[in-house]
Amino acid sequence: MTERRVPTSTYRLQLHAGFGFLDAAAVVPYLSRLGISHLYLSPVLQAVAGSMHGYDVVDHSIVSTDLGGEGGLVELAEAAHRHDLAIVVDVVPNHMAIPTPEHLNTQLWDVLRAGQGSSKAHWFDVDWDRCDGRLSLPLLDSSLDEVLEAGGITRGQHEGESVLRYGGHVLPVAAGSESDDLEALLAAQHYLLAGRREKPEVLNYRRFFDVDTLIAIRVERDDVFDETHATLFHLYDAGVLDGFRIDHPDGLADPERYLERLHHRTDGAWVVVEKILAPGERLPPSWACAGTTGYDAIQAIQGALVPAVGTELDTRWQATGGEPSYPRTELGSKRLVVADLLQPEVRRLARTAVAAAAVAHEVLAPADALAALAEMLAQVDVYRAYLRPGVAADDEAATRLVQLGDRARTSRPDLADPIAVLLRLVSDTATHDPPAQDLVIRFQQVCGPVMAKGVEDTTFYRWLRMTGLNEVGGDPLSLDAADVEPLHDWARHQARHHPLGMTCLSTHDTKRNEDVRARLLAAAENLDGWVEVSQAVRREAAACDVDAPTAYLLTQTLLGAWPLDADRLTGYLQKAIREAKRFTTWNDPNETYERRVHDLAVACLSGPVVDVLQRVLVVNEPLTRVTTLATKLVQLTAPGVPDVYQGTELAAPALVDPDNRRPVDFARRTSMLRSLGDGSTRPGHETGLDAEKLWVTARVLRLRRDRPELFGRDAGYEPLVSDTPHLLGFLRAGRAATLVTRWPGMLARTAWGDAAVDLPAGVWTDVLTGSRYETGPSGAMCSDMLGDLPVALLVKEGA
Repeated sequence: MTERRVPTSTYRLQLHAGFGFLDAAAVVPYLSRLGISHLYLSPVLQAVAGSMHGYDVVDHSIVSTDLGGEGGLVELAEAAHRHDLAIVVDVVPNHMAIPTPEHLNTQLWDVLRAGQGSSKAHWFDVDWDRCDGRLSLPLLDSSLDEVLEAGGITRGQHEGESVLRYGGHVLPVAAGSESDDLEALLAAQHYLLAGRREKPEVLNYRRFFDVDTLIAIRVERDDVFDETHATLFHLYDAGVLDGFRIDHPDGLADPERYLERLHHRTDGAWVVVEKILAPGERLPPSWACAGTTGYDAIQAIQGALVPAVGTELDTRWQATGGEPSYPRTELGSKRLVVADLLQPEVRRLARTAVAAAAVAHEVLAPADALAALAEMLAQVDVYRAYLRPGVAADDEAATRLVQLGDRARTSRPDLADPIAVLLRLVSDTATHDPPAQDLVIRFQQVCGPVMAKGVEDTTFYRWLRMTGLNEVGGDPLSLDAADVEPLHDWARHQARHHPLGMTCLSTHDTKRNEDVRARLLAAAENLDGWVEVSQAVRREAAACDVDAPTAYLLTQTLLGAWPLDADRLTGYLQKAIREAKRFTTWNDPNETYERRVHDLAVACLSGPVVDVLQRVLVVNEPLTRVTTLATKLVQLTAPGVPDVYQGTELAAPALVDPDNRRPVDFARRTSMLRSLGDGSTRPGHETGLDAEKLWVTARVLRLRRDRPELFGRDAGYEPLVSDTPHLLGFLRAGRAATLVTRWPGMLARTAWGDAAVDLPAGVWTDVLTGSRYETGPSGAMCSDMLGDLPVALLVKEGA
């Protein structure tokens, strides 16, 4: 393939040692028949041995040997090209792993050996002014003195050089210090060993969120950019790769410049960014990329299909004793992570702010800087402020900063003066003072971790009114609107500005995949059943002495993800309650509480709870069918390039990582797709939701591939008007009409009746059923087109 093709769809594959390049090549024929245009691979560079995700890169110069090496990747590309598929790969520009043993990261090893004198010292984002110019490593299980007394640190050799060993850790010894006694030797090193509980005071490198084993790299430096991307560019130039997905751009010092460099070096490769947009936020138009990876699409689609039951679920949630206010929960959660998990980052930011203030002749005491920054960070509502030193802030960014300051001062009037100083410093993009420029950059780099850890990984596990809306980039309050207009607004903007951006419903990072969320949206229309399951779980929770909010989370987990075995359910609940940070945490597990939750989970997998649950799920099944197919069809036909996360072409409920990384049964999917033949006869409802979802996915993906003009760059987006709230429809390219059923539970009580949709006059063929409809000035009857299959994709004949 000599021409770079724009994707019409992608299929995400999670690669690891158990599913490498050759395994991926084996499923290429199936994926080609499914209708996708591009394989979308998780990171392929050398990661920590045994990595299940690939984001812990240790060597950018090597294609992962665990996955099959460069030869295996080339073989995969050749297999893909034979089936007219291309490859998009995930890129990790923000950080590298601190592996065990440490010598696996050669750049880091050199810095540990030589400190600031290393030729690679500038690779890593380290505050060298801290810890006497040493890189801190708070990895000891107890204090250094206690470890030394217990003999936990020993001398050794590695490839002819002296090293220190602690458990699996291997650390180099600085030249000239080898003969010192152990205490003197440790004092002479370019790294500082410390206990994990000393981390808030000593940790001096930027991390990926709060993950100590991922150290940030300074990809804004030209040589770091070149070296970390050389292998990827070699593979791109060779035609092995055709596009890139950029992980966590908010962590970069200057995402806009990074994307400009990538765009220039690849001559405009298709690039999407894993940019989490807050509700109502838009991707900056100046970013040189096709768009986001699609979390904004999840929010828009779900918000349009969620039933209007906010008041009823408010009552149910508050009956558990859970906090009724989402904003209060979110603010409290962000304050918690700022004060606890992200202390090293906030303290470094405060030191930077004090230095910037001194240069700017502002008055800012260290204690005031720390307190004011903590409150400002707790009040952030986006993952980045979009400020660039040397570039004037746009109106939207400036307004957000003003609003942030107003919220912070209202909440903490005693800090009004230092907050005002900090706002002046953070918003001064015209400054040429290095400390002030550093503050502008670092403030934004901390906003992302606050949002991710405070909202995604705390609030969403605490505020449980409707967990199906507690999604990355999601808005749990969209339940109160239950409105289609936000979807139309998003889609029009997407069509105008990012027609080739990615859309998704499930990723490796979603809290629940699309099928769990669809089940929960459907379950919310059967509130009697919801309550019945909840009461059964509450009875078991009382017997196990487990709090009501956790029981409510378990209720929704059972409704959304059944069937579950004990390992999956208990593993998920342990993660969920630790993320909630109410009774137990990752750093300080409460084993007694966790055992009670474990016992509750096991108790709910048999007996009365299962009897009630299975009865309710039978009632929910037709509602789930409608919601699942509607959600999928909207995603596949809305503006953008739809991604199918591995396995989700069938109805395959999965919870948060690692549950959503379980092996995919491609043999079954291949067999099912083959049984559909040439697609001329669709499976009936009696064949099950798996077959129907596969049918819809394959038919639409093939249409997108064969008729790219219907959904591509210039296809636009036009909402279709109907006289019923149960119909959601839109037009692409004036010739492809998507129609889906909305709120099937309410519809079952009224039926379609005379409801119609204002479809342009002409002859239309439904590519899902083969039915033909001729429409006139009065539009088309909903009952005709959606009476059997609850979704329709119509293409106008003669167009």
